[in-house]
Amino acid sequence: MVHAIIAGATGLVGRELVHTLCRDERFGPVTALVRRPVLPRHAQLEQRVVDFDRLDALPAEWFRNAAIFCALGTTIKKAGSKENFRRVDFEYPLALGRLAQRGGAAGFFVVSAMGADPRSKFFYSRVKGELEEALAKLDLLRLEVFRPSLLLGQREERRFGEHMATVAARWIPDALMGKAKPIAGSAVAQAMAHAALGTGNGLSLIPSPQIAMLAGQYDKS
Repeated sequence: MVHAIIAGATGLVGRELVHTLCRDERFGPVTALVRRPVLPRHAQLEQRVVDFDRLDALPAEWFRNAAIFCALGTTIKKAGSKENFRRVDFEYPLALGRLAQRGGAAGFFVVSAMGADPRSKFFYSRVKGELEEALAKLDLLRLEVFRPSLLLGQREERRFGEHMATVAARWIPDALMGKAKPIAGSAVAQAMAHAALGTGNGLSLIPSPQIAMLAGQYDKS
């Protein structure tokens, strides 16, 4: 069985990951790194309380041979400032990547975003691109970067852009939306699970259409 470790388990994709991995007997145990134990209890799930501002202090042995899933992310509105946004979307995932590298993790699977580019004029896309670039330099055994388009699903907070995307997706043909077609958080979770069960080494960048394809393969596995 694959030992899975999830960071960002209370977010949209993270919650779906917990649900997906805990019902798949090929994964076990499933460890969620959390600020406080707020997830529903499950026999396969361990909620490990950590200080995300001190991730570098965690024992590297925790991550040995594990599949690390990073679904950490926020918005500038929720974070309150660009500095806080960067802490959650760049510093925390990078610290987790360093732990994965030091501990000898089997793979690091991270949620980025469509349009991620370290040279983008848009702050959000630039931070995501900078994270991808920094993780690639860690020389992880296996790094898979998932670049979904706009994510759909139940969140604690309502996001106007996602609501409009849902409406648009009902009326605009898929051929016109192309790579920008919104994708469900559950599909991203299934694609990440499917990827973790496979083999491979090095860096893989996975765009939204391929995420949808992998999710469909996972459903049939």
